[in-house]
Amino acid sequence: MTEKAAAPTDGKPKLPVVDQVSAGGVAYRKTGTTIDVALIAVGKDNRWQLPKGIVDPGETPEVTALREVQEEAGLTTELLEQLDKIEYWYVGNKGSQRVRFHKFVYFFLLRYSSGNIQDHDWEVNEARWVEINQAQQLLAFRSEKLVVAKAAEKIAQL
Repeated sequence: MTEKAAAPTDGKPKLPVVDQVSAGGVAYRKTGTTIDVALIAVGKDNRWQLPKGIVDPGETPEVTALREVQEEAGLTTELLEQLDKIEYWYVGNKGSQRVRFHKFVYFFLLRYSSGNIQDHDWEVNEARWVEINQAQQLLAFRSEKLVVAKAAEKIAQL
């Protein structure tokens, strides 16, 4: 995470900008002709999303994606390829200071190897396998719906 000072343009003080990098993945499995993907529900509103998290110091996005899917969905996966890099902004707290986060999220296509979706960590309310088309409907974020659509195209080519 790097911090940049935002230049004031209208005389008002601007929030500092902090770059933040996360990674996650579309973990999938085939059962017969059905393709399922692992989704997690988080927060008090039980928002459905793809497993993802902050890239730790010394980690690559690829390593983070594998680690986060293991932690948040209980699954060991094989990394196949990068699907997308999403960029967005949000305001939040860094310690006791309000900042603008400039967020980058790398998403990867991950093939299920082993593990139990019930073995998710404490940050997750629920993890479940969802048929890939239903997953696109259930996901809270448009950007993640598009990532799952890309994953569906790639999986069809495998």
